[in-house]
Amino acid sequence: MNKTKTVKDYIRTIVDFPHEGIMFRDVTTLFADPRGFRMAVDQMLHPYAGQRIDKVVGLEARGFILGGAIAHQLGTGFVPIRKKGKLPGATISQEYKLEYGEAVVELHKDAIQAGEKILVVDDLLATGGTAGAGIKLIEKLGGEIISCAFIIDLPELGGRKHLEELGMDVHVLCEFDGL
Repeated sequence: MNKTKTVKDYIRTIVDFPHEGIMFRDVTTLFADPRGFRMAVDQMLHPYAGQRIDKVVGLEARGFILGGAIAHQLGTGFVPIRKKGKLPGATISQEYKLEYGEAVVELHKDAIQAGEKILVVDDLLATGGTAGAGIKLIEKLGGEIISCAFIIDLPELGGRKHLEELGMDVHVLCEFDGL
């Protein structure tokens, strides 16, 4: 019996990367397969068909790949949220906590207008730190986030709960147990 492949079936797990004890969920195998990539993009945008979305915001870096494809399909603009120092224009920034230390993400000051409806996308939801920082940046500019969409959720790390506590709707395509 042939089993129909799901998005999860296209994702490779690499043990002990980037260090021992981590099960790295590699979406490059999903992106490399035309059927898998189309499936992921279609499933990520499907819940928003017919809704007003003014911009898709992608979180660095794999969120750029997904965000660009989703924005194209929705016929809307794409906005990147980048690591500090990567955007050329005037920016606003937001610090957030990492497992060890802190990081900063930035958004162009003129990227989002007050009242615009925003869809936030990335490949993986772990602790929700990067997405939470991105949400704060969008809200500082007056954007209204309609949802956050991810391919993968790692439920044990609590990212979905964190984003939902911020009042966000969260859509994920699949979950993986463990770190």
